Amino acid sequence: MQINCIPSGALGVNTYYVRDEHTNKGFIVDPGGFSPKMETLIKKDFCDIEYIILTHGHGDHIGGVKDYLSLFPNAKLVACIHEKDFLANPVLNMSRDCCGMNIGLEADIWVNDNDTLQIGNLTLKFLYTPGHTPGGMCISVENVLFSGDTLFQQSIGRTDFPGGSFPQLKNSIHTKLFTLPEDTVVYPGHMGSTNIGLEKRSNPFV
Repeated sequence: MQINCIPSGALGVNTYYVRDEHTNKGFIVDPGGFSPKMETLIKKDFCDIEYIILTHGHGDHIGGVKDYLSLFPNAKLVACIHEKDFLANPVLNMSRDCCGMNIGLEADIWVNDNDTLQIGNLTLKFLYTPGHTPGGMCISVENVLFSGDTLFQQSIGRTDFPGGSFPQLKNSIHTKLFTLPEDTVVYPGHMGSTNIGLEKRSNPFV
């Protein structure tokens, strides 16, 4: 599994391009904005992008969705079913504030807790982790977790935005993420990577 992190959008969201080297199929996680660098990398790999996956619906994580869907017209947009209202409503997703434009999206595939999706030889499992937003989710694949804004390196996502809840977020982290193997590598929506064991032992917020 090849993982590339290229910050994008006005707030520099960690946008991930992931490729299964065996089948050359791949997916994009949280396109905060369009990145020519990522476009070049994907085209260089001749990768077949099958899915664009959103960990949640905030504007800083969705600003590049329409550009990538235009670039890869066969790709499907994937999001958690509980984030449907956020994605559709520019006021809730704060896209005007984050991106300078109103963005409303409808996913092609709505997933729920523990649903899976096959991309080449990779099996993606979706973990429903509300708290930062009502429909926040993380993506587990092999020994890797794409945590969006649920869990950061020595930090957690904000809960003071509309729909946020600290008790929910704390519960999500303890019941869904801290039960994963401690060597699971965490790729968050902001800041650098970490691992579950380190966060269980020393994250000061949970």
